[in-house]
Amino acid sequence: MLLATQLGQRPLDALIGEVAGRQHGVIAIAQLLALGLSSAGVRARVRRGALVGIHRGVYAVGHAPLTAEGRWMAAVLACGDGALLSHRTAAAHLGIRASESPWVDVTVPRSGRRPRRGIRLHRSTTLAPGDATVVDGIPCTSPARTLLDLAEVVAPESLARAVDRAETLRLLDLRALDNVMSRNPGRHALRPLRALLSSLAPQSTLTRNDFERRFLALSAEAGLPPPRPNDWLLLEGAWVQADFHWPEHRLVAETDGWETHGTRRAFERDRRRDQLLLRAGYRTVRFTWRQLRDDPAWVAETVRAALPG
Repeated sequence: MLLATQLGQRPLDALIGEVAGRQHGVIAIAQLLALGLSSAGVRARVRRGALVGIHRGVYAVGHAPLTAEGRWMAAVLACGDGALLSHRTAAAHLGIRASESPWVDVTVPRSGRRPRRGIRLHRSTTLAPGDATVVDGIPCTSPARTLLDLAEVVAPESLARAVDRAETLRLLDLRALDNVMSRNPGRHALRPLRALLSSLAPQSTLTRNDFERRFLALSAEAGLPPPRPNDWLLLEGAWVQADFHWPEHRLVAETDGWETHGTRRAFERDRRRDQLLLRAGYRTVRFTWRQLRDDPAWVAETVRAALPG
């Protein structure tokens, strides 16, 4: 009899391993059946330990201990279509707040889905397509939705640290937060979250010209050499626009506002630009709107320290 591989088909166990490999070592019963495994085949693999039950209808493939991501993915699969990692667990997955909780937070569209052991199930009628993202293969709530959810389940000081961390990671998008808050008018999270974001709100209306005027005025008052604003540099065949450029000192200053720098794509673009400048012999210093507004002396002294001689 010809083997499946001789017929040009992938062995079933290889296909199962491939799917589970993309899902941090776990797979759902619906996926197993879609691959062609029968219910009897599932039971047989469970008996010999090739499949290990994690939740009803969700299995780990093999004997290797599950990572945190594996547990999280298993919980999402167990909660069905539309389920998203959320709240504390999504914050941990996004890197904005650590969590040692054995419980996994999952949000689902409101329905009759039953709670699962080890899963803290949240039901929502306001989930929108923009509230969902996929990070490292795991469906989870967007950074904005995660911060909204987090504001209801953690203390204000913990929320403040999470917002600061989101800002550091360039995941804090004020427009997205405004959008998700406007779609959830009854949430208890609105008051603490709005209070926390009030200190960031001014930058959402700060224009590029405002940045330029303030930075140029600060430079003049501090007696710094005048920079060239919005100067274009040709680096390794790519044109790069520097917010402020001191060509004779090979120094560039960037003033980061969320209107132009507050997305993951912008984060990647900014890192690439900094690397091109470094390879060309430039130094780059970055300042935020809050530094420019609240601590101009620090900004001026930092530029002075970066200027040679």
